[in-house]
Amino acid sequence: MSSFPDLPRMDVIDLGGRATAWLRAPVRPASVHVINLEHDDEDLPGWLRTEVGDACELPKHVLAGRYDLVFSNAVIEHVGGYLRRRAFADSVHALAERHWVQTPYRYFPIEPHVLFPFYQFLPVSMRARISRTWPLVHTKSANQEAALRDALEVELIGRAEMSLLFPSSQLRAERVAGLVKSLIAVKA
Repeated sequence: MSSFPDLPRMDVIDLGGRATAWLRAPVRPASVHVINLEHDDEDLPGWLRTEVGDACELPKHVLAGRYDLVFSNAVIEHVGGYLRRRAFADSVHALAERHWVQTPYRYFPIEPHVLFPFYQFLPVSMRARISRTWPLVHTKSANQEAALRDALEVELIGRAEMSLLFPSSQLRAERVAGLVKSLIAVKA
């Protein structure tokens, strides 16, 4: 058991997260329900549960649940196209009154998934080549087809789209060296 404080009676749903992040967190909500496309088969404490699911097309039993906070860290840019991001935002709004949704900022000069300058503005074929050869990429693509899929998988977004998706939220900026690195839609 951690020596960190518990959050009084806060029920959180994490869209796209991992149980391990919550096990390491400095605070512990009363309960956390993690939804992710991949199975997380950790042996988990009773306050933490995971479920395989698509945050853009949540099952009815999840949408019927009531949560105090929706949390999502660097997921919305992975869901695929504006209509899927709109569905993701609709899920966030349906699940709780409050949310914290973070995404890397499209106009930060270093793309965070590949760690290559201005990668997000390059042609897809060049991004695919970089994802196979660049030494700082998180996971190198196995072949050309996988490299093309990887290059198309992430769509970083800017302020205008975040404001459109989360119109009643406060849009905050995480900065590095004075430059906006991430955008966070917060509704408290």
